[in-house]
Amino acid sequence: MPKPRTYFVCNECGAESPQWFGKCPACGTYNSLEEQITSTTLGTLPTRGVSWQQTPQSNGKSIAKAAKPRASLTFDQISDRQVSRWCSGYDELDRVLGGGIVPGSMVLIGGDPGIGKSTLLLQVSNQLAQNYRILYVCGEESGQQVKLRASRLGVSKFQNPIEESDPQLQNQSPNGHLVNNGSARADLYVLPETDLEEILREVDSLKPNVAVIDSIQTVYFPALTSAPGSVAQVRECTSALMQVAKREDITMLIVGHVTKEGAIAGPKVLEHLVDTVLYFEGDRFASHRLLRTVKNRFGATHEIGIFEMIDRGLREVANPSELFLGSRDDPSPGTAIVVACEGTRPIVVELQALVSPTSYASPRRSTTGIDYSRLLQILAVLEKRVGIPLSKLDAYVASAGGLSVEEPAVDLGVAIAVVASFRDRIVDQRTVLIGEVGLGGQVRPVSQMELRLKEAAKLGFKRAIVPKGQPYPDVDLEIIPVAKVLDAIIAAIPPQSFPDLDLEEE
Repeated sequence: MPKPRTYFVCNECGAESPQWFGKCPACGTYNSLEEQITSTTLGTLPTRGVSWQQTPQSNGKSIAKAAKPRASLTFDQISDRQVSRWCSGYDELDRVLGGGIVPGSMVLIGGDPGIGKSTLLLQVSNQLAQNYRILYVCGEESGQQVKLRASRLGVSKFQNPIEESDPQLQNQSPNGHLVNNGSARADLYVLPETDLEEILREVDSLKPNVAVIDSIQTVYFPALTSAPGSVAQVRECTSALMQVAKREDITMLIVGHVTKEGAIAGPKVLEHLVDTVLYFEGDRFASHRLLRTVKNRFGATHEIGIFEMIDRGLREVANPSELFLGSRDDPSPGTAIVVACEGTRPIVVELQALVSPTSYASPRRSTTGIDYSRLLQILAVLEKRVGIPLSKLDAYVASAGGLSVEEPAVDLGVAIAVVASFRDRIVDQRTVLIGEVGLGGQVRPVSQMELRLKEAAKLGFKRAIVPKGQPYPDVDLEIIPVAKVLDAIIAAIPPQSFPDLDLEEE
């Protein structure tokens, strides 16, 4: 009997170490190493491409025999089966997934506690249950709690109620946890369970089209001695679910907890195993929620879907620009309108800036939704190339609604908002600003200009200040190309509104 081997695994990056350290040697995280015990059994090691056998001519000695490929196929031998995506019932989720749910795929959804992950998946399960068989595995709630939440969300109100005369549909589910008495869909089953073996048996018996696991940190494999949520448990449970999903062509929607830094808890291999990784973001005290994709094997990354939390659950936001666009009827100094692109989706956002004298030796810089390093760079350009003394002033910049807009295309809007706040002027509310600010004070071209200008024209804007030399489409907008930040300031804040300002002399 081989001696069990003890090693330590980092619960942040998944790196293994032969001994315990206070800090992980790979990622540098403190107190993240957890002890794991395994036993190595001889005879289970795979061969390295060479098979050994004894023949009569070998006099009892093993000789090497070349292994022949049996399972590998060429591209010509692989069938060209077209995979049709399933509609989830929510256009925003379909957009993020790249056009719908791919059968047999594995989707991981992470987010802060209370952000609405379980609410979203329960509503999606309700929509999919109209055409497919759904298994909802809840490891954090009982069946009664899930039913109570479903009643609040209106999930139990369905179009085709279960007839009381049908005894097959009135009986309990195979595990005896949920009684289907006509208040839930016939094709939506709930399984309050955390044992991986029980979950796999239920999947094998029910044969669902979609299985929802809420959450993967609560599922445990009894053969492992580590606690649920540990690195070994999360890795083994996810691997087992992935094998079932690929073998049985079952779509898996998995909820993952996040750490205090915002990353999905568990080993990084968890994100490598799944096909799609989605993050549910937003301020839990605000109404809007952002569903952002960071990995997608079947579509583009960095797409976003926008939802609004109401008393009946999550509701799609058809026009997100209105959500992140402030009121243009009552403009205030220090605001500018930009058009940001999240994936292939243009969003019009209002930026707000406040510049005031500092009370400290070092001026304060604060951002909300804007990259902090980009703000420091823009402030340095305004002071060096334009002559505005910002090194002795506090600067605060925020995006309306707290939307994270960190792409360089919003640099020009940040610069104009800061200058407008410094001079206490109002930027024309019918003007949008698009462009990247270079260190030399120049306005550089940006990508997806056509999408940005069409979105601005659709919302009724009249002017657009864009980088000079970049082609733009024929839209119902007055296009003002600029080459320098100073030219953009003069175009956005006309000199007649502050005749005493001479930016060249400052």
